[in-house]
Amino acid sequence: MRVLIAHNAYQHRGGEDSVVDDELRLLRDHGHEVELLSAHNDEIAGMGKVALLGRTVWSRPAADALRAKCSSFRPDVLHVHNSFPLLSPAIHWQAQAIGVPVVQTLHNFRLMCPQAMLLREGRVCEDCVGRVPWRGVVRACYRDSVVQSGVLTGMLVVHRALGTWQRRVNRFIALNEFCRSKFIQGGLPAERIRVKPNFVSREEPADSERQGFLFVGRLSPEKGLEVLATAAERAGLEVDVVGTGPLAEPMAGRAGLRLQGGQPMPEVLARMEAAQALVLPSIWYENFPRTLVEAFACGLPVIASRLGGMAELIEDGVTGLLFQPGDAQDLAAKLTWARANGDALRAMGRAARARYEALYGPERNVSQLLEIYEEAISEGPLHG
Repeated sequence: MRVLIAHNAYQHRGGEDSVVDDELRLLRDHGHEVELLSAHNDEIAGMGKVALLGRTVWSRPAADALRAKCSSFRPDVLHVHNSFPLLSPAIHWQAQAIGVPVVQTLHNFRLMCPQAMLLREGRVCEDCVGRVPWRGVVRACYRDSVVQSGVLTGMLVVHRALGTWQRRVNRFIALNEFCRSKFIQGGLPAERIRVKPNFVSREEPADSERQGFLFVGRLSPEKGLEVLATAAERAGLEVDVVGTGPLAEPMAGRAGLRLQGGQPMPEVLARMEAAQALVLPSIWYENFPRTLVEAFACGLPVIASRLGGMAELIEDGVTGLLFQPGDAQDLAAKLTWARANGDALRAMGRAARARYEALYGPERNVSQLLEIYEEAISEGPLHG
């Protein structure tokens, strides 16, 4: 199969960028031809507001680049990950116009929420789900900017009116059933949404003694670091925190946290194989945190907020523990119990590894991905 992947990379590399790299490599490893149509948000620097507005709503340069790439590569399918802002939904229209079906992975809630996380002032917010997202502009939900929120909302409104999501995407990929239900609620066509989780490739870890608790991720408000710090202090323990982000300085020196900074992936995985549990205290829905599947692959149980996809992906008491979102006292109680019940945690770690092998390994993932591509190809380009 010949697959063209389109992705607008973020200024601060995150899990979504890694997923794109991993899926590209996975397809090539299984004998498929893959090329990448890319843009990077660093290109925004120096771009005027009017130019950026135009590119966000309809990027002619991206459409032209896609047409040229399709002419030379002749892909069977276009797989879009992130098109915001520099690729824009123009690439969906261009692909369909020249006979290439489109698959799009829904990594976040951008198509129904300007801020992309359904989060406002530290709380889940669904005010724009299934509605015109004008509230996102009034509240300056995207980067605390009315102007930037207006640009993004304008793109959403224009492409809803054009029917881009209804008539120019053959198949959407949601990362779990919870997210699929939210996208349906937000107006995407249910019959076109398939579920395929993220994956990692990892050999079974050696059975060794484990110690301590670990957080891995971007140090930003939606990740629940304030809740984690308070809970760890109340439980009288320290959690190793691996990652960088805007909260690195405010969290430095907080009791309950040991900030380790950013680490290369081999070091992160080594830490996961040595820890007792990964803690995911996020206060937003988290479509499918990559760190969760990495932890499961390393035989590491996960202590997470009972929120969104995490409540679906973690079986409480089997592959980890769930606590009330934003409740530091409940998280402290779970950490205290976990520290005192090492044998139970080890059993959860074995169950987590078994869950990874059954659901989140590369072989199952490539099979699911190819099945979705084949559906899109069989349907063919959409018109009308």
